[in-house]
Amino acid sequence: MESDCPIDAELRSEISALLIPPSPAQVDEYLDELIKSSNRHCHGIKVKQNGELGKGVYADLGFKEGELLLKDQMLVGLQHSSNKIDCLVCSFCFRFIGSVELQIGRRLYLQELGVSASQGCCQTDYSSEDEDSRDSGPSSSSCKEKVPLPKGFAESLMKGGLKFPYSDKFPLPPAVLCHGGCGEAYYCSKLCAESDWDLSHSLLCTGEKSEAVSREALVKFIQHANDTNDIFLLAAKAVSSSILKYRKLKVAHSEEQENKPNVSGIPYPSLLLEAWKPMSVGHKRRWWDCIALPFDVESSDEVAFRMQIRELAFTSLQLLKAAIFDEECKSLFSLDIYGHIIGMFELNNLDLVVASPVEDYFLYIDDLPYPEKKEAEEITRPFLDALGDDYAVCCQGTAFYPLQSCMNHSCSPNAKAFKREEDRDGQATIIALKPISKGEEVTISYVDEDLPFEERQALLADYGFKCRCPKCLEEEP
Repeated sequence: MESDCPIDAELRSEISALLIPPSPAQVDEYLDELIKSSNRHCHGIKVKQNGELGKGVYADLGFKEGELLLKDQMLVGLQHSSNKIDCLVCSFCFRFIGSVELQIGRRLYLQELGVSASQGCCQTDYSSEDEDSRDSGPSSSSCKEKVPLPKGFAESLMKGGLKFPYSDKFPLPPAVLCHGGCGEAYYCSKLCAESDWDLSHSLLCTGEKSEAVSREALVKFIQHANDTNDIFLLAAKAVSSSILKYRKLKVAHSEEQENKPNVSGIPYPSLLLEAWKPMSVGHKRRWWDCIALPFDVESSDEVAFRMQIRELAFTSLQLLKAAIFDEECKSLFSLDIYGHIIGMFELNNLDLVVASPVEDYFLYIDDLPYPEKKEAEEITRPFLDALGDDYAVCCQGTAFYPLQSCMNHSCSPNAKAFKREEDRDGQATIIALKPISKGEEVTISYVDEDLPFEERQALLADYGFKCRCPKCLEEEP
């Protein structure tokens, strides 16, 4: 397929306007608004311009070791397609939903059906409208092989026919269906369902109420992303959210112009720039320019490799364009814009991890006193054996966090991403590793800081810089 995007040539000036970095004052204003927003716990930090390093996060207060610095709401995020088989979570906040029985029964039921990660999840109604990291854990009787359950047990557990002892101590919010009818997205509440619909899902839903231009094309786009790289799904959310925000801004603008007619179909470039602002603060380089060269690709093949990545992105973009194209937001469907969006995720994404309540449940059973433990395990043991060693897979995905992405690297960081016991959703949680003084920069490590110096520097080269922190200066040969 020819990977020259005609939109890039046609709308060169509009695309350039979107890619011009906002001024430091505009960046400061936007980030200050995020810090003050009610859905983030980030009192006591400040984002400042940091010379050649760009932005940096600084302590506005003193913090003690182990103290919470930041809970950052993601701009966009997704659960890995393969992980959807193991975990049923809210498609917006990524909390586990349903019940412990549903989580276990659903996973075993799909296992019985032979559904694999590459095939994706079956579309089953788990909604309440129709159906009512540790060092050690409980050991199953099979360390190497899973022990199958009698036929029908997993389905009965999934549909509420069986109930585990003490599971009421681990309540989960009931599953709420996507009202667009896709049968793929589930939520922990109507609020999350409505928020996701308004933010991006209304254009990316494959159900009957979808606002996509072509649901058939959308299915093809999603399949291509699942077959190649689900970072395209993240990019689609970014494009969709920008389009929907533009439409809302245009409606508000038209209502303000009381004496002027609302002329539909006429684009407002300034409003598109405003809708694009969250992306403009984060993007830096195009995906095919910044992606790390895989170990199995020779340096002599680098140009060809990067061209292949560009062509892959172009194929994805064409499928997305056929699915959700908006003439007034045409510049968002340029390959240059798409490449910068994906590049932003490549350089700044953070693993999305939410601990499984299934692990908590089985550990609770394991800690019960005798004879309660013996009685409970008579019921739970067959299911634990059927799950095998990986009985409690956590929710795994990737997300872009606007404030966390401003934190610079150090091989001797004073903070880290860490989920506490109470952190049960997809927000990024940053805690202090050591005391942090007021005015001190907050740093995290982009790599395993325990790796040897040469390995750390090699990994950091993929981010486009060489670490010059005191630890590296001391270890440098």
